[in-house]
Amino acid sequence: MLRITTKGRYALRAMLDLAMHQQDAPVTREEIAERQELPATYLAQLFSALTKAGLVESVRGPGGGYVLTRPADQITAGEILRAVEGPISLTACVVDEEVCGRAGRCSLRKLYEGLSDAITHYLDTITLADIGAGNIPHEFAAPAAEKPAESLRES
Repeated sequence: MLRITTKGRYALRAMLDLAMHQQDAPVTREEIAERQELPATYLAQLFSALTKAGLVESVRGPGGGYVLTRPADQITAGEILRAVEGPISLTACVVDEEVCGRAGRCSLRKLYEGLSDAITHYLDTITLADIGAGNIPHEFAAPAAEKPAESLRES
């Protein structure tokens, strides 16, 4: 089962909080932790990964905290999840063929790749601004298929 872990859920909540509260000043990890009812020490780990991914930057000194590196309408849920969770995939073999000895000849791998691509595409179309405004579509336009599916029937 594909699942967004606690790490991903907390990162999305923290980034949304930051987007909604930063206005013209950095937001501290403690402020986010209090509003979101999250452990500040855990947020420190998440913000380290988000900083490495270039999504936030740390402002040191009095009045310091965190700020988004881009406007909220330019940061996607997909970017945030990849920063803390790694690649978005339905199965491990989609990311690494070495995981399964059948990956090179598995008929289902294409299905898993397609589903993973659709999920990634969807998450990459939803921005922090969309989430904050409640503009999250239940349906989306999937990326165009590379080629039509081949039939299993013999001619």
